[in-house]
Amino acid sequence: MRAVSARGAVLYLTGPQHVRHWVGRRYPELLQAALVKSGSPWRDVTLVAPEEAPPDAGGPGARGEKRATVTPALNRSYTFERFVIGDGNRLAHAAALAVAESPGQAYNPLFLHGPPGLGKTHLLGAIANYLHHHSPDLVAHYTTAESFTNEFVSALQGSGINAFKLRYRGADVLLIDDVQFLEGKARTADEFFHTFNALYEAGAQLIFTADRMPSELSALAERLRQRFEWGLTVSLEEPDLSTRLIFLANLVRERSEDVAPEVMRAIASRGASNLRLLEGALTRVLALSSLTASAVTPDVVDRALPAGRLEPPRPAPAARQIQQATADHLAVPLEEMLSTTRKAPVSRARQVAMYLCRELNPDLTLPAIARSFNRSDHTTVIHAIKRIEAGRSEDPHLNAALETIAADLSDHPAAAPPENRS
Repeated sequence: MRAVSARGAVLYLTGPQHVRHWVGRRYPELLQAALVKSGSPWRDVTLVAPEEAPPDAGGPGARGEKRATVTPALNRSYTFERFVIGDGNRLAHAAALAVAESPGQAYNPLFLHGPPGLGKTHLLGAIANYLHHHSPDLVAHYTTAESFTNEFVSALQGSGINAFKLRYRGADVLLIDDVQFLEGKARTADEFFHTFNALYEAGAQLIFTADRMPSELSALAERLRQRFEWGLTVSLEEPDLSTRLIFLANLVRERSEDVAPEVMRAIASRGASNLRLLEGALTRVLALSSLTASAVTPDVVDRALPAGRLEPPRPAPAARQIQQATADHLAVPLEEMLSTTRKAPVSRARQVAMYLCRELNPDLTLPAIARSFNRSDHTTVIHAIKRIEAGRSEDPHLNAALETIAADLSDHPAAAPPENRS
């Protein structure tokens, strides 16, 4: 890779096509972090073909120009043209297109929510790509809540908080994916709140996505949840059969594959709660056909997808659900389990619940488990896990209780919002 030009806050790099593709998919955040750490005037990296590089205009503020940027992590294939419209996402698509055509004037903020794999990130990327091509004078910044958090922490540690604020509060359009990641991160959420206010008052367009509606982001401050609802909140729902068929047909056409309509219907009829699962199913069918040198037929579909419906694994139970199930089974009030009391029965139940949180939901970190029990120090959780691990091999009653609670939780999928994963 080599630098070919700089314009505004963007440094343009080029290289062979396969190298650009590889770097663009795997290293954009590392490149961006390296720029910030180096103290250079650039804050974004964009990978381009040699002939696509714009004329060199120097660093930020050169010639008094406005900094126009789109985050390099953006997937260029996310466009409105490639988005498959169905009954479950028609309103979301229309709202996203309206915002892209008239940023700051249509719906502000725009909040898209729904389970993974329904097209939220695609629509967010489509807005950013549309702005990049049709409103190049605007500063459109696309990122994820996780990246926002990481940048904020790095800015605090590196004494670069002023540059961080300028970077985000100077945007004309701010697009942030998966804002539920801000739950449980009070200091980052506070900075995000002030960024929101600054941009909103300046008339900048704000677009966010999350896996659930704002009112269900219970671990976020109420003032932030309310601001998410100031504009338009739109849900994306599971694709129906016709949407799944169109989606498969588009994939087949893009891959230049020859797949009969009955085969696509056989795949689509399996059902899928999200389109990523559907794409994975098509990939498995085509892979089996290729590896066995057989034609793509409904029989190959049956062999590649023997489980029937294409559904994701059942979500792990949330910490609160585990706490309630343990309290019910051991006849201990939930309020006491979450308190500081050290009564033997309550302390035992608390240790069981902490152990099950770690066993049944591997995404929960020790600090997150500690917070869910109103503890500031996760060493309490480590102690509880060790006590239960040592006891279950010696106490058949304890082992039976653990298995019963776990079985009960598996029979009743989590209905509560997902816990914080930080």
